[in-house]
Formats: sequence, C-alpha cells, structure tokens
Amino acid sequence: MSRWAEWWSAASGGVASDDAPHRGARLGLPQDGPGASAGLGRRAAALVLDIVLAALVAGLFTAPELPRNWSLLAWFVLTVIPVAAFGASTGMTMLGMKVLRVDGAQFVGVPRALLRTALVFLVVPAVIWDADGRGLHDRATGTVAVRSR
Repeated sequence: MSRWAEWWSAASGGVASDDAPHRGARLGLPQDGPGASAGLGRRAAALVLDIVLAALVAGLFTAPELPRNWSLLAWFVLTVIPVAAFGASTGMTMLGMKVLRVDGAQFVGVPRALLRTALVFLVVPAVIWDADGRGLHDRATGTVAVRSR
C-alpha cells in the first residue's frame, strides 16, 4: 500500500461499515440535527447557489456582456469574506449550514477561508471525503461543514 493510501486510510478511519459510528462521531458531532456533519446534497446545493449568485453579481458589472471569468472572482470573494467572518457563504446560510474550526476557535479566519475556497475551486480536494464527511479541503484547513438548523 502506498504511503498516501495508508495515511488516508488511517485518517479516514478506514472503510465505513454498518457498525461504524455516524459521520462526524470522531469530531464529537451529533448524528442528526444542528451541529451534525452536512451531507453531500446540502453542500453541493449551497455551492450551486453561491455560483449562481456570483454570476448575477458579476453580471451587474459586465452587463450587457456576459460575466465570463469575472464570475469566478465574484464567487471567490463572495465565499472567502463571509466564511472568514461569519462561518458561512450565502448559499450555506440559505441551506442551514456553517463552517466550524475543529479546534473550537470562534472564527474560521481569512487564511483558512482563502485556502479552503481555493481548494474547493480545484474540485478534487472537495470530493475526496473521510469517514467524518470532511473533504481534503476541510482537513487541510482544520474545518468541518455542519448543519446550523
């Protein structure tokens, strides 16, 4: 087994089974309700909402032309600032989610929000998850996306 596979297996708690604890249990998160690890569907929907909002905002500045890559810049800014300051982007807030630091600090902060958003942009880190429902982007920044309601 390669070193990466050994690290990931140990970090993710191995292969999930029926008798394994719920997603987020090792982080002290509840199984359901507020504070539980946010699922893939909710996270994907929040990302889509953020992308649509960013395209609309960028379109305000580029109209009558389409925003093209300006929407990427708008998405980056509209994600980093609210996650750093409030722990949630607009899409996350609309769908009842927030980002928490696993070390218990109150704010995610700008450096973590910048790195987390850059890794989400790359897609691959966001779709490789461990047993707690944390993608590589969350593991790299010491964060976890949870339900807020």
